[in-house]
Amino acid sequence: MKRWFLALAAATAVCAAHAVEVRFQPVADGVYAHIGEKGARTVENEGLNANLGLIVTPAGAVLIDSGATFQSARQIHEAVRKVTPQPVRWVVNTGGQDHRWLGNGYFKAQGAEIVAHADARADMMNRGNDQLQALQAVLKEKADGTVPTLPTRWLQGTDERLELGGVVFEFRHRGGAHTPGDTMVWLPQKQVLFSGDVVYVDRMLGVLPVSHTGRWLETFAVIEQLNPKVIVPGHGNVTDLATARADTQAYLVALRAHMKNAVAEMTDIGEAVKSFDAAPFRRLLNADELMPGNASRTYLELERE
Repeated sequence: MKRWFLALAAATAVCAAHAVEVRFQPVADGVYAHIGEKGARTVENEGLNANLGLIVTPAGAVLIDSGATFQSARQIHEAVRKVTPQPVRWVVNTGGQDHRWLGNGYFKAQGAEIVAHADARADMMNRGNDQLQALQAVLKEKADGTVPTLPTRWLQGTDERLELGGVVFEFRHRGGAHTPGDTMVWLPQKQVLFSGDVVYVDRMLGVLPVSHTGRWLETFAVIEQLNPKVIVPGHGNVTDLATARADTQAYLVALRAHMKNAVAEMTDIGEAVKSFDAAPFRRLLNADELMPGNASRTYLELERE
């Protein structure tokens, strides 16, 4: 009996160690952020290696991004309940990356309205099943119950304003960045910006086949116009504009300038990738792993231009 009890305790400890911990910390009055792990998707973080947001209003709560799976979405909801008894009225998907929206099914079942920009729709439909299969390969049973579930409300155009319980939400979209649907959530009364994957700090950003670095910089220009007091980035610690410039904007500017010149001079793509001066950005987590792919995809983007 004692041996059985010890084995059970050990198994329980392993399960607990493998459970993602979602914690919302205050960044302004009524505004909270969960800061996800900065590394890759793992069993331990259940694919939730990204930041989330929570805004509490007198009329209900608003969640920024729904997590990577049905099960992690449930844990996100439990973390919300530790902050407020208010129901989650809206869930905003800031883009089409898996951890931004694959938890939608859970929150839709709770009665939440799921909000995203219309430019995310095709991306979600095209990549949703592939994203889920990739997560299932890593997470195994922790991905069970997850079904790609599209938003129920689609925003249009470049700027849209909504209000809930007296709190103003302004949405900024400039044609996509990391993904086509990337949209920032600006809280003008709080001077807080949830940038989604427009801003990465502390770690290297990722240029995907669906990314567009030109529109990414156009979107970043909106951040400079807003001049927020607080930025909750898509990845990395809560930050300010100066750090966002250093870790995201400066890299994109340098990468595009180098690749534009390489394309103009008809430099071979392999040589263009090798000759990019990566030294200023190697301080960022995952830089060596991600920079070659970022460089080659930016070269191809500029070649198309």
